[in-house]
Amino acid sequence: MKNSSIDCSRDHNQEYQDNDARQYAYDFDYVVRRYMMRTLSPFFAKGKALELGCFEGETTKLYTEHFDDLSVIEAADSLIEVAKRKVAPTVRFIHSTIETAELEPIYDAIFLVHTLEHLDQPVQALARIRQWLSPTGRLFVVVPNANAASRQIAVKMGLIDTNAAVTAGELAHGHRCTYSLDTLEHAVRQAGLQIQARGGVFFKPFANFQFDQLLQHKIIDQAYLDGCYALGMQYPDLSASIYMVCGRD
Repeated sequence: MKNSSIDCSRDHNQEYQDNDARQYAYDFDYVVRRYMMRTLSPFFAKGKALELGCFEGETTKLYTEHFDDLSVIEAADSLIEVAKRKVAPTVRFIHSTIETAELEPIYDAIFLVHTLEHLDQPVQALARIRQWLSPTGRLFVVVPNANAASRQIAVKMGLIDTNAAVTAGELAHGHRCTYSLDTLEHAVRQAGLQIQARGGVFFKPFANFQFDQLLQHKIIDQAYLDGCYALGMQYPDLSASIYMVCGRD
C-alpha cells in the first residue's frame, strides 16, 4: 500500500547536485568513510551484502573489498550509471527507493550510510530494512552527527540555529533530519532493531570545506587525521558521523 506521508514529488537526480549553500560531497567525506570502514569492518561476516544509496560508488568500491556478493539500491538512476563504472559487473544495481523495493530476507550485512537523514519516514524504512536481514544479519546505520564539534561551533557563530537544525543547503540536498546519538537510538529501537554497538567516527573540529582546504594546502597531514580518528573513539558525541550496528532480534 502506498504511504501518503512519503513525498512522491522528490527528484532524486536533482537532490545530489551542488547548490549555492553547500556541496553534496567533499574530499573530506571520503576521508571519513575510510575511517568508517576501519570502525565497522570488525563486525562484518561473510555472506550477502546490500548497500542502500550509493552516490557515485566510492563507498561501493570499499564494500567490494569485503563482500563478494553485493547488491545496491539507489533512487537516482544517473548515480547508478556513474557507480557501475567503478565496480565489477558482478555488483547488482537496483533502481528503486527503500520504500518501494521488494527484497528477500537474505542479507548478512546491510549498509545505510548517510541515507537515513534523507528519508521521509525513517522509522518505517528501518522496520522495512529489518525484514531484509538474515536471522544473524547486521544493519550498519551511519549518519552525520548533529553534535559534531564543528557544528556546535557554527551554532555559537550564529550560522546555524541549533545543533539539530536542517539548513537550507541540507534541505535542498534532501535532508529531512539531523541526528544525534540519542535520537538515532530512538529511531532504531522504534523500528524493532536491537543495538549491538554504537559510537562515533572521527572527531571533527572543522567544517567539511575547511578540512578540504587544510588538506589541499598540506596544513594537516595523515598523523593529524589519525589523531582525530582516535579522539573520535574517546568523544563519540563530538564526531563527524555516528553509527549503530543493529540486529533484527
